[in-house]
Amino acid sequence: MTIFKEKVDEEYVTISEVKPLLSEVEMERAADEERELRYELARAIEHVNRYAVLEPEEARELVEKLMELDSVNEKTAHKIVDLLPEDRTELRSIYAKERFALDGDELDEILDLVAQYV
Repeated sequence: MTIFKEKVDEEYVTISEVKPLLSEVEMERAADEERELRYELARAIEHVNRYAVLEPEEARELVEKLMELDSVNEKTAHKIVDLLPEDRTELRSIYAKERFALDGDELDEILDLVAQYV
């Protein structure tokens, strides 16, 4: 068991960006007969294969466009790209823990951006 004492760095990535990285790990493990695919890794691979809708470049581009909006920070932009909300209710659920609520125009602006990629 490894115990980490401090977080050195943090970077947000979308599911779409993780998918090729996990595919690479999966292929390396498959090539080495002595290394098994751990349960957690297998579940992560299954998850990205099921939910990664966009290509990594599209996901990164959408994150950048969303972050240009005043109401979207980096963490929220990544959540939006991973979930690709289709309506105001789904989008509001992403903002449920925030201390502010978006008005209809702000919600529609975000949804319009998302719709360009879906």
